Amino acid sequence: MRTNQPLTTIRNLGILAHVDAGKTTLTERVLYATGTTHKRGEVHDGTTVTDFDSQERDRGITIFAAAVSCAWDGHQINLIDTPGHVDFSDEVERSLRVLDGAIAVFDAVAGVEPQSESVWRQADRHGVPRFAFVNKMDRVGADLDAAVESIRERLHPAPMVVQLPIGQENEFRGVVDLVRMRALLWADDGGVEEGPVPDALLDEARRRRRVLEEAVAERHSAALEEFCAQQEVSAPTLASALRELTHSGEGLVVLCGSAYRNRGIEPLLAAVIAYLPSPVDVPPVRGVWADEEHERPADPAAPFSALAFKVVVAPTGRLTFLRVYSGTVQKGAEVFDAGTRKPERISRILRVQADRHTEVERAVAGDIVAVVGPKNARAGASLCARSVPVLFEPPVVADPVVSVAIETRSAADTDRLAMALLRTTDEDPSLVVRTDSETGQTLLSGLGELHLEVAVEKIRRAYGVEIFVGRPRVAYRETVLSGVSGLEYKHVKQDGGSGQFARIVLDVEPTDEEELVFQSAVVGGAVPREFVRAVEAGCRDALSEGPLGGHPVTGVHVTLTDGSTHVKDSSEMAFRTAGRLGLREALRASKMALLEPVSEVAVTVPEDAMGSVLGDLAMRRGQVSASATRSGTVTITASVPLAELFGYSDRLRSRTHGRGSFTAKAAGFALAPR
Repeated sequence: MRTNQPLTTIRNLGILAHVDAGKTTLTERVLYATGTTHKRGEVHDGTTVTDFDSQERDRGITIFAAAVSCAWDGHQINLIDTPGHVDFSDEVERSLRVLDGAIAVFDAVAGVEPQSESVWRQADRHGVPRFAFVNKMDRVGADLDAAVESIRERLHPAPMVVQLPIGQENEFRGVVDLVRMRALLWADDGGVEEGPVPDALLDEARRRRRVLEEAVAERHSAALEEFCAQQEVSAPTLASALRELTHSGEGLVVLCGSAYRNRGIEPLLAAVIAYLPSPVDVPPVRGVWADEEHERPADPAAPFSALAFKVVVAPTGRLTFLRVYSGTVQKGAEVFDAGTRKPERISRILRVQADRHTEVERAVAGDIVAVVGPKNARAGASLCARSVPVLFEPPVVADPVVSVAIETRSAADTDRLAMALLRTTDEDPSLVVRTDSETGQTLLSGLGELHLEVAVEKIRRAYGVEIFVGRPRVAYRETVLSGVSGLEYKHVKQDGGSGQFARIVLDVEPTDEEELVFQSAVVGGAVPREFVRAVEAGCRDALSEGPLGGHPVTGVHVTLTDGSTHVKDSSEMAFRTAGRLGLREALRASKMALLEPVSEVAVTVPEDAMGSVLGDLAMRRGQVSASATRSGTVTITASVPLAELFGYSDRLRSRTHGRGSFTAKAAGFALAPR
C-alpha cells in the first residue's frame, strides 16, 4: 500500500476497550468504510477479518492482537485490534509499546468498565495519545453524558465532547459536529448526509459548543487568546488546539456512534487523521548501547532500528512483527539483534492484513510489518544496523499467577508436546513452562484460567497433541514473619586436592520489599568484598525454594554480620554455597508464612441478585471494598484469593441466570490462612 508516502500521512493506532464494548465490530466498520473490505463482518457470525482464529470465532471474543491496514483521505492507517479480556492484557501491553495513538471505546450504557480502566492505565504508562469513542448509542439506556461523566470520574482526563447525538437509543440517526457546527445523518443503507444543524437542536448545540470552547481555552493559550479577543474560538483554531491537547494528554476528545449500525465511522476516521499523531509527531524513541543513551528519529534515512512486538509460530513458518522506528530495511538484508548480539537475516517482508499477507521489497520508518527469516528474535527484541547498534526497553511481561499440570495421552507424543510448548511460549511470553522438581510434572503457567484454556486448546488444534490437563494451581509465595539473628553457618569440604571453606554469620528479618534486600555489616575485612558478592548470590539462589512448600521466598532482608576465611581453601564458590545453604537454614529457623495470590474482582449483576452474589463472595473469602449501582445493575468490587476463583464464572452465571459478568486482575499477594 505504501510507496514513498510521507511520514506525516501515517497513523499507527490501536483500539482499546473492555470485552464486548465493540472493538472488533468497530474495526470491521473501519475496513468497510475505507473500501478495504466489501462486506461487513460480524462477530456473532464469525466472519470478522481480525478475529480470524478458530477459537476467537468459537468464543466470540478477541484473543490475539491483529494488525490491519487501510487508507482514508490520503492517509495510511495501521490499526491493531487488541483483546479486551484481562487474561490477555499482555497482548495489549506489547501492542501499546509500538503504537503512536489509540481509540478508547466505551459502551454508552455501561460507561467505564473494569477492563476499560485497566487498558487506560496501560496506555497512560506508555504515554499513548488517544481519543474516546462512545459506542452503542442505539442501545436502550444509552446516555452519552453519563458515559462521559464516568470517564471523568474514573479515568480523570478532561473530556471534550465534540459531537451532539441526534436521536436517542433506537432513534439514534446522526450527530452534530460541534467543531464545524454541521449535522451528519446516516441512512439505513450506510450513506451519510451533511447539512445544517436541525432547528430543534440549534440552541443545545450552541450551548455545548460554548462549553467546548471554554474547556479548550482553559488549557490552550492560542485558543484562550482568540476566545478573549472574539468571545469565541474559530473552527480551525479549535481543531488545532484539540490536536495539541490530545498529543499532550491534557484533553480527551470524545465522539459517539453505533459501530454495529455503521453510524459515526466517517467522523471517527476524520478524527484519527485530525487529532492522533503521525510517527514524526511523537518524540524520538530512546535506547541504550555501551552505557550510553541513543535516540532514533522517525527518519527513513537514519540508521535502521526496529522493535519486535509479536511472534507467530506456525507450521508453515515463523513471523516476527516489527515496528520500524528509523531507517530502511530491504528484503534479504542482515540485521543485528542487540539483545542476543547475533545477526538475523530478513528473507521476506510482509504487509499484514490479519491472517493475509502481501510481500513487499522494503520497510521504512513508521511501518508496522511482519518479517520472515529471524530464527531467534523473540517479542521485545531490538533489531538494528550492526554498525550502529541500539537496545530498546522491551515490553513488560506480567508474572503468571495460575498453573495447570499437563501431560500427553501417550509417551509417543512427549516430543511433540515439548515442541508445541516451545512454539506456544515463543508466541506468548506471558506463558511459562517449567518442570516441578518434586513431582516431575510439566506445569504451564499463565495470567488466568481462560488464558491457559486457550493455550491448551491451541496446542490441541494447531499441533494435534492430545493432552490431559490437571486442576489449575496458583503460584504461592513464602515470606518471613520473624527472623533470626546471629545464625552461623560453616561450609567445609575436603575430598582431596583443594578444599572448600567458608564461614558466615547472618541476620534475617522481614521487609516490605519483594526482592531480596542484602547488606554487609562485616568490619575489618573478615570477609573480602568478592566473597561478600558471592554470599549475596548464594542467598538469591536460596530464595527459589522456601521451607514450607518449596515456593519462591519474598520479603527477606539479609545482613552478613561476620565471617572468616581459610588462606587456601576459601573461594567464591565456597562462599556462594555457604550463602545458599546458610540462608536456607536461617529460613527453617525463622517463622515463615505462606502468601497466596489475590485478585481484584469486579462483578456486575442485576440488583435482585446482589444478596446471593455477596454471599457467594463471602464463602470464597472475598473482601468487598466498594459497590456502585447504575441502570438497575450493581458493580461489586472485592479482593478474592485466586484459588477461590476457579469455576466462579459458571457459578456466577447460575446465580444470576446468565445475566452476571465479572473481570479479575492480579492485585498482589496476601497471607494465606493456616
